[in-house]
Amino acid sequence: MSVISAIVNPILTLNGPAAYALVGGLVFAEAALFVGFVLPGETAVILGGVLAYRHSVSLPLMAAVVVLAAIAGDSAGYEVGHRYGPRLLGTRIFRRHRQALSTAQIALRRNAGRAVFLSRFTAFLRAVMPGLAGTAGIPYRRFLAFNAAGGLMWGIGFTLLGYLAGASYKKIESYASYAGYIFLAVVAVAVAAVVARRHRTKTSAPTD
Repeated sequence: MSVISAIVNPILTLNGPAAYALVGGLVFAEAALFVGFVLPGETAVILGGVLAYRHSVSLPLMAAVVVLAAIAGDSAGYEVGHRYGPRLLGTRIFRRHRQALSTAQIALRRNAGRAVFLSRFTAFLRAVMPGLAGTAGIPYRRFLAFNAAGGLMWGIGFTLLGYLAGASYKKIESYASYAGYIFLAVVAVAVAAVVARRHRTKTSAPTD
């Protein structure tokens, strides 16, 4: 049995407070404790939605738990990065992802808010971006605003995805990462269009 199966199967037997606690705990730990390296957060959130479909939990309450856990976990990850960032980046688990970390750091330097928001929809970045933001010294209020916006959209979206999946959650789970990449691409195109439009407006504006 894989690590993921060992976690997934017990979740589907839960109901009530135990289900909320476990799903919320896994979402919190993804960035706070870097559990995302083992279990992407979408898996726990989708399963929370499946439990709501089975009437084991309340759908609105599960979505609220997921959103709050996501925001709190990222805030904890930010604080860990702020206090221990350089030391953590030197550990073995991070050295294996040096290229991906370098790309994330470049994105942070170019546009911190956008990078924090968009990272919510990519598994690896979701686990490491809060810590990198703390290491980079991004003001916490700025980080929190974009983190909360991403957590709200991601938490509600993937909880609803699990609810709609119902008994077919395994098939939907396999598409979850692709859904995140598609969303990321759509947002990137939209941002590029806005930037291009502003650039054309500035260049076409009459000069005195």
